[in-house]
Amino acid sequence: MHLEPLLLSRLQFAWVIAFHILLPAFTVGLASFIAVLEGIHFFTKNEIYFRISVFWTKIFSISFGMGVVSGIVMPFQFGTNWSRYADATANVLSPLFAYEGITAFFLEASFLGVLLFGRNLVPRWAHFFSASMVALGTLLSTFWILSANSWMQTPAGFKIVNDLFFPTNWLDIIFNPSFPYRFGHNVIAFYITTGFVVVAVAAYFIRRNIFIKESRIMFSMTLWLLTVLVPLQIFLGDLHGLNTLKYQPAKLAAIEAHWNSEKRAPLILFATPDEKNETNHNVIEIPLLGSLILTHELNGEIPGLKQWPADQRAPVAITFFAFRIMVGLGLMMLCVIILSLWLRFHRRLHAEWFLRICQYAGPIGFLTVLAGWVTTEVGRQPWTVYGLLRTAHSISPSLTGIDVLLSFVGYILVYLIIFPVGFTLMAKIIRKGPAETGSNEPIEGGQPSSPVITPPEYKT
Repeated sequence: MHLEPLLLSRLQFAWVIAFHILLPAFTVGLASFIAVLEGIHFFTKNEIYFRISVFWTKIFSISFGMGVVSGIVMPFQFGTNWSRYADATANVLSPLFAYEGITAFFLEASFLGVLLFGRNLVPRWAHFFSASMVALGTLLSTFWILSANSWMQTPAGFKIVNDLFFPTNWLDIIFNPSFPYRFGHNVIAFYITTGFVVVAVAAYFIRRNIFIKESRIMFSMTLWLLTVLVPLQIFLGDLHGLNTLKYQPAKLAAIEAHWNSEKRAPLILFATPDEKNETNHNVIEIPLLGSLILTHELNGEIPGLKQWPADQRAPVAITFFAFRIMVGLGLMMLCVIILSLWLRFHRRLHAEWFLRICQYAGPIGFLTVLAGWVTTEVGRQPWTVYGLLRTAHSISPSLTGIDVLLSFVGYILVYLIIFPVGFTLMAKIIRKGPAETGSNEPIEGGQPSSPVITPPEYKT
């Protein structure tokens, strides 16, 4: 049996990043949520926001630690599996990763300890400030990582000398053509992911009639936030699509499974792409809508995959279906938001059937992020640097299939230990609930809360 190092390296990278991205998709939004709760508690002195903040800070500490551990593996792979890519792009990408360490990691490391352990040691304003700095650190980390990724998608501000990329304009590199759209789209996606987790946990508590005061606040305020963010995400996704059409037309053609360039193109809702025969089967489409949505013009032209040689096309079926999964899940989110508005209007927001929907919708953000990431990364193939450096030319030259297989099996085993353990710890915290630091008032018709632990006396 022949073990292909390129295929195994790609599968290993997909495995590692699929697990890793679940953590920033949660911690970026959760850090900002905690900062908001700390701010409300600081300005209003309302203890209920203190209890909610302590509850989510415990969960954040576990997920943040898991994210750091799994994130270390990502650059490690560049040296072991993708040394040609690392060598060719080092002059451009290494400073971006260094900026992440200098700005984001140092900021988070400086203030995370204060957030987790400093309530009794620092003034109230300092603790709120620390929460804000941790949230800012997660956003800065997202900024630099997505700048690097976007440069790989739409490279700019460089020159090539002896097959190596050298920077010529750092502003063009950092703010490359796709970066603003990708950054906005991803940050909002992370916030939405966190929002649905918070809503699911609150719905879980309300259905069991426990921790009612905290849960109703979490449920209501997060649904209001999602009411803004979900439509905003659809708008940003549309802008991102226009940018992809301009700078990565081959990716867009794969996303839409269009084989021939076409004006007044239909919107393909479903199809079975046949890459060998360059056609689609079992097509369900809406006439004219493709051009209108993708170009904002009824006579707009949609590029066809046949414009490019077969070895320069992304895997069509994976890209096509991943995008539709992402969009389908996004529309489901929108339906939840519309239902919440209708129920608010009729004063039935806590209807049992809606709470059940919200509880089961907890993972929907993670699934959407994964589908979107597959669309982005598979759609970029066969390039690591779009149009300039092929994935096949990026792999380490002396790597063998058995080398990758051994490391791949190791990553699988370690991740299948770390992630279930981490999720189990977070589940235990959720089952205990925010009343671990809350009031001792019995809840009507439900279980009593845990013994009272009031907010600490902050130093002044």
